Order: sequence, then structure tokens, then C-alpha cells
Amino acid sequence: MKKIISLFMTAIFIFSASLTAFASETETYIEDGVELVANAQYYAENESSEPVEPASAQAIVNTDSFVDKIADQNNFDIPAKAGLLMDETTGQILYAKNIDDSLPIASITKVMTMILVFEALESGKIHIDDTVPISSHAFSMGGSQIWLEPGEIFTVHELLKAVAVASANDAAVALAEFVGGSESGFCDMMNAKAKELGMEKTHFVNACGLDIDGHLSCARDVAIMSRELMKHTKIFEYTSIWMDYLRDGKTQIVNTNKLLKSYNGITGLKTGTTSKAGVCITATAKRDNMSFIAVVLGSPSGDERFAAAKKLLDFGFSNFESKPFPNSDSYPQTIEVRFGEEKSAKLEYYLPQNMLFLKGSTSNLESRINIPEYIDAPISSGTQIGTVDLYSGGEKIKQYAIKIEENVEKVDFKKALSILINIISKM
Repeated sequence: MKKIISLFMTAIFIFSASLTAFASETETYIEDGVELVANAQYYAENESSEPVEPASAQAIVNTDSFVDKIADQNNFDIPAKAGLLMDETTGQILYAKNIDDSLPIASITKVMTMILVFEALESGKIHIDDTVPISSHAFSMGGSQIWLEPGEIFTVHELLKAVAVASANDAAVALAEFVGGSESGFCDMMNAKAKELGMEKTHFVNACGLDIDGHLSCARDVAIMSRELMKHTKIFEYTSIWMDYLRDGKTQIVNTNKLLKSYNGITGLKTGTTSKAGVCITATAKRDNMSFIAVVLGSPSGDERFAAAKKLLDFGFSNFESKPFPNSDSYPQTIEVRFGEEKSAKLEYYLPQNMLFLKGSTSNLESRINIPEYIDAPISSGTQIGTVDLYSGGEKIKQYAIKIEENVEKVDFKKALSILINIISKM
């Protein structure tokens, strides 16, 4: 009986304390290089008015005004109706010319075709060695092709190679029919994916890019879908091929992207040419942990298309540098929780692995963490409880959120009493 009374009184003492608000003053101290704030309500009352956005795998700091300045000083332009340079890792646009103008995009359409083929492969819907029958509709495609014949059999691998290397319209339509049941059904999938990716100026009418009314996109949307295709890294096994053979060596295919032979770091991605679209390219290149996407639409000639893409990529590699995020390895992974069903909660950091800066614009990069010493339950998953501040030369230049990874429920008196009764029943 003494044990029962002691347990009961202890429970009342502990959990009645959970109903009492703490009114202690805020204290700050340093522990292992981490700034801790003793009052858990500090961030609720003193949160910066500056929004803190989650970061992706790479971040770009203060680039927009710099890009405009460079463009003005050097009269920077490209011979095309529209053009864009994008950082592949973050989607940050570094150069823009008429990027939202609706334009035909010719065979750059096949970027979306290949996205859906890779999604079908990765989901198990189709397999790389599956054989694809060639229909009379695929056979009827004009423009660039590998001269497929009705009834001929190719594998998905072979047709992907024909699309990525030779920009074969017949191969693209054959794959579309295989994945979507019909080209029109596949186009519905293409438009649904475009909507999912936020490609607001894009509408697909076919799977290969031949000129047809209503088949339009823009430079911004081309960059978005190029970036999406690049997530399927196996694509580079195809886009990096210069020359290959099909039909047991009887049909030679040569890559339409001539930058493969002339530009350092080029990885892909897709060319396109029709009478309405002009000469186009979405070119991708990687050097020194930096990866860029250069989009050129409506260039007058093939040479000018490649020169424009090269100029955009050169602009990226000449003016930016990638640096790793500093000091993040030692940051705590959990935080103490008071009055919760769990004694600690996992922390979720929104930090980039690498950052893209203007060359020479940073010095002595360091990051500092600002979190409370503890938090009080209940607290919801996704609640921001602190920040990581990035400094260059002692000046704060960027801020990243620290959030709670999972819900933490509060242990109230009712739950405490339930626990106590359960203990007593087992005695």
C-alpha cells in the first residue's frame, strides 16, 4: 500500500507540473559550438520576419542581379527566339530570353516521351528487353527516323537508343504506343505529366514533335522537363552515345547533338528541328560539381543553335562555382522534449549539400545553428523550431529551417493516471 501511495503521489507531482507554464527568462549559451536558447518559446516570440524556405540539394545565393548586370555589360544575347540557362540541381534560372513565349519545340518533345518511358521502366510496367511491335502508324512517321517496317520487332532498349541518339520519330511513336496503348493515349499521359511538373505553357499533340497545330511549349517548360528527365540518370547512357548500330550492324545511327564532339563536360540532352520550330536544343553539361541546362529555341541554323548553347553553358561555368555546405556534420540529430510521450524528437534539416555562388563572391563560409535547449510537447511534425544561418566573411547571407520530423504527443494527467492504474494492476 505504501508503494501504491508513493507512485500515486509521484505521478500527481510530475504531471501536474505539465500543466504549469514556464516563465523563466531566455538564456543563451554555447555548447560544442552550437548556440542553445534555454526557453523553448523563444522562436515563437522572436522568429525572424525573413521567410525560411526548405533548400534542395544545392542552393544559389544572390545571383539574379548579377546575371542582369553581366547581360547588360556584355550585351549578352543569343541567336534564337528564346533561350534559358538553368542550374540543374535547384532549378534556378541564371539567364532568360523570352522564356515564357509559346513556341513549337520540334523533337525536344521527345524529352517528355523518354520521361514516361523511364517511369514505365522503373515502375515495372515495361522492361528494357521487352519486344515492341511496330505498327503501321509508327511506320508512317516522316522526318528523322530509322525506317521501321510494320511487323518488325525491336526492344525497348533499341528504340530508346534510336530516340536519344538519332531522334527517330518512328521509334518515339512505337514506344508511345507500347507504353500508352496508342499515341493519343500516350499524349494524354504527356499532358498530365506536364501539368504535374508545372509546365503551364505546354500542350502535346504527338509523341515525336512533328509540326501540328496546338503542339507548343516554352523555354522555361523545356528546362523543367529536361531537369526531370535528368533524374533518370540512365538516360545519360543513351545521350552520351556518339555513334552506334541497330539491326545487327545494318543501320548506323549518329547523335544529332554535335556538342558531344566539341564541348567539355557535355552530357546530353536533345535536339530538334522543324520548319515551324526552327533549330532547337536543350543541352546539358557537368563540370566541377556544377550541372547546367541550356535551352535554345528557334535558332536560324544548326551552327547558331550549338553556338548559342555553348555560350549559355560557358556563361554558367565561367561565372559560378560550387562549394560544400560548411560545418553541418556535427549538428545534433535530436532535441530534448519535456512532458512528452517521447523524451526526444528527431530534427529535420533543410540544408543543401553544395551551394552555387558567383565566383569570388564568398570568403570564410561558416554555418551556425540556432535551436532551443528543449521543446514542450505536444508538437507537430514539420514545426520549425530553429534555423541554420549561413555566413560569408562574418555576414549572414542565407537561412535554412530546422523542423521536427515526427509528431510528439503530450502526456496529460489522464494518460498518467492510465499508466499508473496499469502499473498497479500488475503489482
